[in-house]
Amino acid sequence: MRGRVLVFPLLAAAFAGAVALSLSVGPVPVSFAQLFRALAGGGADGVPGGETAAKVVLTLRLPRALLGGLVGGALSSSGVAFQALLRNPLADPYILGVSGGAAVGAMTASLLLPGDPFLPLPLCAFLGAALAASAVFLLARRRSGISRERLILMGVIVGAFLNALIMMMVALAPPGRIPGAVYWLMGDLSLGTPGRVGLLAPYVAVGAALLVLLSRGMDLLLLGDEAAFQSGLPVERVKTAVYLTASLLAGSVVAVSGLIGFVGLIVPHGARSIVGSGHRRLLPAAFLLGATFLIGADVLARIAGPSGELPVGAVTALSGAPFFLYLLRRNGGKP
Repeated sequence: MRGRVLVFPLLAAAFAGAVALSLSVGPVPVSFAQLFRALAGGGADGVPGGETAAKVVLTLRLPRALLGGLVGGALSSSGVAFQALLRNPLADPYILGVSGGAAVGAMTASLLLPGDPFLPLPLCAFLGAALAASAVFLLARRRSGISRERLILMGVIVGAFLNALIMMMVALAPPGRIPGAVYWLMGDLSLGTPGRVGLLAPYVAVGAALLVLLSRGMDLLLLGDEAAFQSGLPVERVKTAVYLTASLLAGSVVAVSGLIGFVGLIVPHGARSIVGSGHRRLLPAAFLLGATFLIGADVLARIAGPSGELPVGAVTALSGAPFFLYLLRRNGGKP
């Protein structure tokens, strides 16, 4: 019992440590003394190089770390929701094609909307994610109902089609119309700015809060639709709410970070091993753990490249693909 009480303070401490590491690491080294004074508003007083360090920390690294926390937390929460909805440990926004649909929606807005299209990007990404998830559900539907194995298979197929569509859009787009093509294809946090963090935060806060409100419904869904219905749960309404909220979370973060895969697959399993399967505790634990994981992956991406930083999506894919195969093997080869 005592260990469970300490779980969330430890997760919060790990998150704070990941943020501190992210603020300190980079081409311009920042000592912990400079970091503390920059965050405290002390600037350069009494610390050599303090003015440069404060500018680097506050205008570049802090927004990037906060963006990584929001994206990692949102993708992890979305993965928890999809795994409960489908009762499948292999479900996550990337594998189900939801992230790909969000990227297509955001890129379409970048190409077609005049001027700076950033303000409607999260909305367009959400619509793309919802359309992609709807397509997966329709393709997986049979007369006898929706097979969860077929749903995963259709998600992989739709995701592959959407990735091909993204590459075609990048190749055919006018020069400079879609900034940072690799950013969309492989995921990147380098475009994090205070404005983008401020715009994304309400989407993530609303989505995460709604999932916590739906936590009891997700607990009952794990028992099966019939058992949940007999418990008095409005099954279809809860399923629709979980699906739309998870799509909102995935779509909004893809609009500002590109395609970052496997976070929603790996982190929920880690959080579940720490706090159990009750969603009232699992969702906040997964959010904190996902935020810490992605910030750490971004730090590794920044220091691993010999001549420049790697896309953070490449780092998460390197860890996520073997984990996906492990889960598949553990389930006896069944999705």
